Amino acid sequence: MWPRLWHFLSFGAPGVAVYVCFVLAPILVSLGYSLTNYNPLRSSTKFVGLRNYQLLVQDEAFLTSLGITTIVTVIVVVVPNLLGLGIAVLLDRKGWLYNALRSVFFTPMILSSVVISVIWTRILADDGPLNQGLRAIGIAEPPGWLSDPDLALYSIASILCWQMLGFCVVVYLAGLQGVPQELMEAASIDGAGSVRRFWRVTWPLLAPSLTINTVVLLISAFKVFDHVQVITNGGPGVGSTATIAFLVLQTAFVENKQGYASAMAVVMLVVIAVLAAVALRFLRRREVDL
Repeated sequence: MWPRLWHFLSFGAPGVAVYVCFVLAPILVSLGYSLTNYNPLRSSTKFVGLRNYQLLVQDEAFLTSLGITTIVTVIVVVVPNLLGLGIAVLLDRKGWLYNALRSVFFTPMILSSVVISVIWTRILADDGPLNQGLRAIGIAEPPGWLSDPDLALYSIASILCWQMLGFCVVVYLAGLQGVPQELMEAASIDGAGSVRRFWRVTWPLLAPSLTINTVVLLISAFKVFDHVQVITNGGPGVGSTATIAFLVLQTAFVENKQGYASAMAVVMLVVIAVLAAVALRFLRRREVDL
């Protein structure tokens, strides 16, 4: 038994050590800070218990950021899933052109979020290429994609959808290539058309792909920070695009309220964990039923 245990520990210890140091320990430290009024500019730190969490319930900025994050999450979960499925069906062909198009769609996924944010900031600027094109076709006053508080949030959500679209396409393509051709041929012999074959055969077998995409998009959207920081810095106006992750960083490193910011981070972690667990349970149950 001991040789086997030592063999397991020798291979598992490095990974466990990295996980403990860079994931578990920071979470525990943040949880500890959230129970204090820790401020790096003050020498004294007091234990305040659950007071930070009680203040969050009454904090209008936090509640607003929660609503903003929810809107972004819903858009990012739904849109790339729908578009990714449609594009994957169109690209599920053989040939160099389709292989090239797959690479084109996946390219935004491997680019830095900061790079993508800078590019789209220039495209969507009031004097950017998009608005110049709209003026050229006769629209005298094109929308302020990033300067209008009513549009800025949806612009950021659209940019995030564009970046995540390639991931959904690749995952759905992998699922489509795993569909047994025998089932498709049998459905065709039974008289099922292309649409009926998709909904009765292909779509049920894509349940694992839907699970992966939904959970990844859910987590990615709920913790979005880079795009907001680079593109709008939480504006325009007062917090019109401030997500929870953005508010956490602002509270911690601009206002130096690290105890209060840690409470926000803990709440965000709990919300993401609960949503991901519910989504996994519901979608995996659908996989079993199918």
